[in-house]
Amino acid sequence: MTRSLEMVERCRTFGAWIGQIVKTFDYFIRVTKRFRFRSTRFAAMSSFDSHYRSSCNFAAYADKVDASNNRYHQSPEGDECHTEAGEDLLIDEKADLIDQNIEPKDQKAAAARAPGRRFGRRRVVVDCVASADRNVEGTPPRLREACELSEISSKTLLFASKRKILAFSAFCLCLHSSRYLSALALGDPTVKIEDVTPKIFPSGPLFPTEKRITELFETNTYSVVNIFDATLRPQLNVTGVVEIPEGNGSGVVWDASGHIVTNYHVVGNALSKNPKLGEVVARVNILAAEGIQKNFEGILIGADRAKDLAVLKVDAPSDILKPIIVGQSSALKVGQQCLAIGNPFGFDHTLTVGVISGLNRDIFSQAGVTIGGGIQTDAAINPGNSGGPLLDSKGHMIGINTAIFTQTGTSAGVGFAIQSSTILKIVPQLIQSGKVRRAGLNVEFAPDPIAYQLNVRDGALILKVPPGSAVAKAGLVPTGRGFAGNIILGDVIVAVDGKPIKGKSDLLRVLDDYGVGDTVTLTIRRGAETIPIALSLEDASV
Repeated sequence: MTRSLEMVERCRTFGAWIGQIVKTFDYFIRVTKRFRFRSTRFAAMSSFDSHYRSSCNFAAYADKVDASNNRYHQSPEGDECHTEAGEDLLIDEKADLIDQNIEPKDQKAAAARAPGRRFGRRRVVVDCVASADRNVEGTPPRLREACELSEISSKTLLFASKRKILAFSAFCLCLHSSRYLSALALGDPTVKIEDVTPKIFPSGPLFPTEKRITELFETNTYSVVNIFDATLRPQLNVTGVVEIPEGNGSGVVWDASGHIVTNYHVVGNALSKNPKLGEVVARVNILAAEGIQKNFEGILIGADRAKDLAVLKVDAPSDILKPIIVGQSSALKVGQQCLAIGNPFGFDHTLTVGVISGLNRDIFSQAGVTIGGGIQTDAAINPGNSGGPLLDSKGHMIGINTAIFTQTGTSAGVGFAIQSSTILKIVPQLIQSGKVRRAGLNVEFAPDPIAYQLNVRDGALILKVPPGSAVAKAGLVPTGRGFAGNIILGDVIVAVDGKPIKGKSDLLRVLDDYGVGDTVTLTIRRGAETIPIALSLEDASV
């Protein structure tokens, strides 16, 4: 807390200092815009006769001196120099080169050596005026030559060097800011550090619930891995921050043989290229006991898009492979505590805690399929958590985090996980054969909206029955048309082994609990009759 307050005070001091710098810099910008360095220098021309020396033979122009834009010139009388407003002409004595007998071609160099040069002026203007009319007959050639030179050079304004202005501004700024910082550095020298340092109390032992959570994390964190899609590479953006690829996710160590279980969509980009079994599709980082992440190639063992599950394998030493303990999801209760471990946004081994918010949810997976029987939790699940374990209060894996319900792409307190009972059916088959044999009836059912239009409010309406199938042998009747073209509804399955069926999706979810070859009893509604029919389930793998 003390450190946080100290950081806040430092930030506040730094902000005030920056504000003062901005104000000071703005002040000098405004000053330099109004300030113009100009000067008037006079040079003498030698060998002028007394007629011209008695008059004002030398004048200087300082254009834009004031708002009236006056110019200095010689009076028609030839005896004095004045301005159009009648103001006296001020001559800089330091630069006065009168009676120095300087040739016109050397006037510029001589003027540059004048004291005015030390102020950073780039050139000195020498202006010669013989009389009100410069073309007066009888003007000596040398004087006329000097006047021609002055006409060219008088058009140049004398500004201070931009580099000198910036240096001067920076110097003043440093002086001003140093005064400000010195004021901030003032303190009470009589105060001792020990007197103003608060007493620090030990944190003490953890509460029993905290201790249990930390122990569960320390035990299971080594079973969680970080998975990177091999086809995606981190990219460095313009701000210098490494962007985490979308294919990054989590996974769990399934057994000591190096099998890794994750979500299908975590490696979906690589799987979309139809790789062969045994090809490298991901890079897997495993946390070793010494706290070092070790990288391995993840080869494809099998994948099931319908359940959003995939199995990889790594060739890693057995001492760093810590298999996860799988628990039962059938006995879960809403309200019991759960923990999620994963790598959200690339932050590896992140723990979030929540409760089970709901059961038997339909999960709309990122793989584009609907998974029944999902677990809903309010534990924060973000992109990168996918494939990581959802643990119960005993540290057993009860599900694999797979999706979130959000409109912002981050956790909104509604996360979903695939229940462990589904995982236990899918993963062993993927390890054994690389694919899943899914039990079914191999018949075509009417989509729920169409069945509802045909006045079928509950149950799964059979549209077509393949000839020679187990369903055809059992005598199930499909939907057809009569002689008049009217629709004759087929059999409607309303229950499986006594479990009520509300529609097609409900039937598919119930059949997921069975294996190929299992015998089930279907309750069929045919017209006004209800008929029980027993049959064996077939392989309905896609």
